[in-house]
Amino acid sequence: MRYGICALLRHWSSTPRTRTWTGGLRPTALPVSSRPGPLQSRLYAAVSAADLQFGQPVHETHPHLLQPGELTPGISALEYAQRRTKLASKLPENGIAILAASDVKYRSGAVFYDFHQDSDFFYLTGFNEPEAVAVIGKSTASDDHSFQLYVRAKDPKAEQWEGSRSGVQAALDVFNADEVRDSALSGMFSLKVSQSGDIKDIGKQLSRIISDASEVFTDASPPRSSVSAFSRLFASKTPPDVQGLATLLDQKSVKSLRSVLNEIRNIKSDAEISNMRKAGQASGRAFTKAMRQAWTAEKDLTAFLEYRFKRNGCDTPAYVPVVAGGKNASQIHYVRNDDVLLEGDLVLADAGGEYGNYITDITRTWPISGTFTAPQKDLYNAILATQRTCIALCRADASNSLDKIHQIAEASLKDSLARLGFDMSGNALETLFPHHLGHYIGLDVHDTPGQSRKHPLQVGQCVTVEPGIYVPDTDRWPAAFRGMGIRIEDSVCVQEEHPLVLSTEAVKEIDDIEALRA
Repeated sequence: MRYGICALLRHWSSTPRTRTWTGGLRPTALPVSSRPGPLQSRLYAAVSAADLQFGQPVHETHPHLLQPGELTPGISALEYAQRRTKLASKLPENGIAILAASDVKYRSGAVFYDFHQDSDFFYLTGFNEPEAVAVIGKSTASDDHSFQLYVRAKDPKAEQWEGSRSGVQAALDVFNADEVRDSALSGMFSLKVSQSGDIKDIGKQLSRIISDASEVFTDASPPRSSVSAFSRLFASKTPPDVQGLATLLDQKSVKSLRSVLNEIRNIKSDAEISNMRKAGQASGRAFTKAMRQAWTAEKDLTAFLEYRFKRNGCDTPAYVPVVAGGKNASQIHYVRNDDVLLEGDLVLADAGGEYGNYITDITRTWPISGTFTAPQKDLYNAILATQRTCIALCRADASNSLDKIHQIAEASLKDSLARLGFDMSGNALETLFPHHLGHYIGLDVHDTPGQSRKHPLQVGQCVTVEPGIYVPDTDRWPAAFRGMGIRIEDSVCVQEEHPLVLSTEAVKEIDDIEALRA
């Protein structure tokens, strides 16, 4: 992370110091065109990156969170570069991909929600701030490609209120974008002037970038509501001085980036799987600890799980949890979590933590009293047996798709329920088991949206396996089971010969659950 003296004075108002920083600026395995040349090297001084401030953790400022070489927890700068290389290889000659960062969402007035980066943008850049645009282009002359990154400039007044920004210079030095556009430096040296730079310049630059491209791949869409200049850029109606993306693309061949990125994102690297394992381990331990205690309110259990996720090493909850006692468990996405928990009922908790933006998805159901009743035990064992069978099929050499495993789950549940006295004629199974057995997971809880579940599972795909039965409180169903809702869910990574369960620390065997409160 070397910084040019001019840039330091301009962006951080720092005084150059004679210090040696031992980290590497960029991975040496990056393409030659992406590495600083001799002229650039003369512009840099030895400055401690730990003295600088960024809009997100880096190893030099947060060594307790990131290892040397990591751009985000668990993921190296080199891996981000390799991802961009994969994307560029799938673009036509002179084609470009345009990705927009998420904007800040507001709860009301000036009160904002926690910022969550757009997953596609994060996957390719590792940049975790709002109001940014990435443009990845494929060269016509070679297999090389360009990476342009527009970010918010350093602004001491704004940063006093909002926190640090990484700034334009960091787009080059930290996030490995092509040279930052800087007219002052360009006048002094014969450097390439490319388009990375201040987000305020994006409206002017995009017109030329798009007009020069053979095809444009993007899923940047107009926001529902917004007030910032950044968001107006991507809105269908914009002020006269700002050309919206829709206007710029009006006469261009535009294709969705979704299917191209899904193909890349759907197969997880070892580093991604490691992050998901950390999230699963921390979250699973939180579940097991929660089962040791007696709870009387859904909100208390919710607060405990979210606290333990973070305490065990996760950054944040991965999604709004479901903590549903008794009949509330029959609502698949019950998130009010405001009811009392009663002795004799079951509680269903669907929750998970997030680590380095990678999630885990876990559901456990257990008796509030600590001991299952006979009917609860019968229904729970039927679902658990189905889940065990389905998890065992999540391996590449079995050549099963998620849809095929779902069908196997349906057959297993139908047979088990019939033996418990359920009338399984007509639409019984659809009523009792209304959702799919599983979905892809990764940076998102429902990862790679639109990805087909019809294709055989491959090594490196990560999925959930979550059979569940939700019995309506009506005369159609056996009285002993009415009002019960039970789901058992684990996060699983597909390997060649066996599945890797990412959430195994969350106990689920009846004997183990009951032993926790014995």
